[in-house]
Amino acid sequence: MNVTPTVILTGPTATGKTDLSVALARYFNAPVISADSRQCYKYLDIGTGKPNPEILTEIPHYHISTLNPDESYNVSDFSDDFKHWSKTIRKQGKPVLAAGGSTLYIESLIRPLDELPPRNETNLLELQNIADREGLTSIQKKLEKVDPEYAQRIDGPNPHRMFRALDVWMQTGRPFSSFHKNRSFSLPKNTLLICLVRERTELHQRINARVDQMITDGLLEEVRGILDMGFVPNLQSLQTVGYREAIDCIRGRLTTDEMLEKIKTNTRRYARRQLTWFRRWKQTAWLDQTGQSQKKLTETVLKMAEQLAAET
Repeated sequence: MNVTPTVILTGPTATGKTDLSVALARYFNAPVISADSRQCYKYLDIGTGKPNPEILTEIPHYHISTLNPDESYNVSDFSDDFKHWSKTIRKQGKPVLAAGGSTLYIESLIRPLDELPPRNETNLLELQNIADREGLTSIQKKLEKVDPEYAQRIDGPNPHRMFRALDVWMQTGRPFSSFHKNRSFSLPKNTLLICLVRERTELHQRINARVDQMITDGLLEEVRGILDMGFVPNLQSLQTVGYREAIDCIRGRLTTDEMLEKIKTNTRRYARRQLTWFRRWKQTAWLDQTGQSQKKLTETVLKMAEQLAAET
């Protein structure tokens, strides 16, 4: 392949993005950029589904375990870093491979963000006080009223994202989601955006199996270790499926069985929200993985990349 492409793999959770990205990285002898908004945090390994240590030793990965759980990082940071990482990879004569299911991260690569106003600490403090008095549900209802589109996208009651979205609305009178609409979808030249999907029953089986394995691998022990380091439960990094429920279990709010079922249910709901958002994107190549071997899937993506290179 004379022209090195950019291949972006996305799709709902548990569709197999990591496995396919590893297969492609081996073929191209190239690194992988993680487009996951939680894998960038240290210590959050099991619950975020990071590649295992052997894979990370074999294949260089960008944006994995680079931040402490209490450090801030947003989609604008990712968009800027992605450009820098891509230049570094291309200087090595290798294709850019990205894999992840964070919708805002992926969308920032195909629809540049409008400039957002800086954080207003007074607004954020006011919202935090409301949440403390009335509960986070009141914040969620307020966001659903002023910006139902963005409220649908959030992975559960994520205070960091809800506060920021409402902060932008309070400053501008515009829904946070509207800042992502003024520029059209436009894939950069020689870029392949692939959305992986599976038949619903198979996807749910994979989600259930993954959650069971997370518990077997020690998710609760991982979360206890993070809390024992002094990181507080309301951090942005811990406001995600798997970690929220594990914290509730550790605090006695859920039994182990209740935690297990709640993680599975919330993960299935998250996968549905992801798929709903991916369907809005234009220029997406859909790849149904149901019943297909890893070898066949890899061959299919390589053919798609070769065809794109030939057309470029």
